[in-house]
Amino acid sequence: MAEHHDRVAVVIATRDRRPELLRTLGHLSALPERPPIIVVDNASGDGAPEAVTEAFPSVRVVRADRNLGAAARNLGIQATDAAYIAFCDDDTWWVPGSLDHAAAVLDSFSQLALVMARVLIGPEDLEDPICKEIWNSPLPRPPDIPGAPLVGFLAGASVIRRSAFLEVGGFRAETGIGGEEDWLAADLLSKGWRMTYLPQLGIHHWPSSLRDPRRRAQHVLANALAFAWLRRPTTAALRTTWRLWRQSPSTIGALRASGSAAIRIIRHWHDRRIVPPDVERNYRLLETWDKKLLPRTVEEDAHAFRPTSQRQSASREDDLLDVR
Repeated sequence: MAEHHDRVAVVIATRDRRPELLRTLGHLSALPERPPIIVVDNASGDGAPEAVTEAFPSVRVVRADRNLGAAARNLGIQATDAAYIAFCDDDTWWVPGSLDHAAAVLDSFSQLALVMARVLIGPEDLEDPICKEIWNSPLPRPPDIPGAPLVGFLAGASVIRRSAFLEVGGFRAETGIGGEEDWLAADLLSKGWRMTYLPQLGIHHWPSSLRDPRRRAQHVLANALAFAWLRRPTTAALRTTWRLWRQSPSTIGALRASGSAAIRIIRHWHDRRIVPPDVERNYRLLETWDKKLLPRTVEEDAHAFRPTSQRQSASREDDLLDVR
């Protein structure tokens, strides 16, 4: 039995993807670490909870009474007392040995809140391009932390310290899916926690065909705008808004996203908390490093509206985190 198996629990948020979820659970159940697995169902209508209970009786199923988006993961964390939580999507599963390695690193570096894994796409195990981008980023590498430092992350490819997650309140319900990591990352960094990318960890991702890139991109844009105005200085928010609008491939989509963002900004203005100067400096460093904020078309990258300051939490295969 693996040394750290009882310290890491896997949490999956899902909605209406029964076949993919069952495939993923088959892989996770075969891991040598034998981690406890918790599935949080976002009010699926395809019978997924019943299918999981029948096929994998050891898996704990938590049913949300409505689609909570990313906040469904909060329910999963509340259902376990494991020290570390390995997030997973219904079309991703961890490489054997990665959970042990992640636990060992988190045990050894108490200032780390989160470690992110290398993402391997499809049967060919092609490395997601975001991994190379993260590894080559200009963010300063502290000598006391392994890997490449992060200001954002892929939730579906990360292991997080449960105590740090609970300290900052977890995922925000209003963010939905698509850019929700930015808020959690900013909250962690603002509290002095650190995050790192470790290519020694791995997660398989066989992208689902059940996705709507245009709708997803519109939601990501709304989240990016709201984040800019509620977590960054006014000058940075203005700059981000202008760049996103100028490079948006869809005026109608940008208008809809901006309207949605405006409502959220007004509603949550009382909760506006600007990130500390050192965090903002790292955002600006990434923006300066990569001037190209948006790809050419939405179809080329479903994270089409992601600002450079949060590019580390974007993946070219965005449905890694899609629980709809």
